[in-house]
Amino acid sequence: MSDKINVFASFYPKENYLNDVQKILANMVEPTRAEPGCYQYDFFKSNTGNSFHLVECYAGQSALAAHRETEHYKTYRKLIEALLEKPITVIVMEEIDVKR
Repeated sequence: MSDKINVFASFYPKENYLNDVQKILANMVEPTRAEPGCYQYDFFKSNTGNSFHLVECYAGQSALAAHRETEHYKTYRKLIEALLEKPITVIVMEEIDVKR
């Protein structure tokens, strides 16, 4: 098992807020990638265009906790929730090292 923490977050915007949600999430990429302990922060749009997803990887729990304390994280959380059809789906995962 690795100390790395992986996060998969999904966002389902209200119909009239697709562009707003995309902009808010896109603005998170650069500052999050610059955080110490952030190994990966990639932003995706579903093929249907109705949802957005973040794939994230952090050095460990402390790096993830530090991310959640940044000003850009707190600001995005305040802005985005009213624009979504349902709450953000967040799955926090630990990597399983399968030796062959």
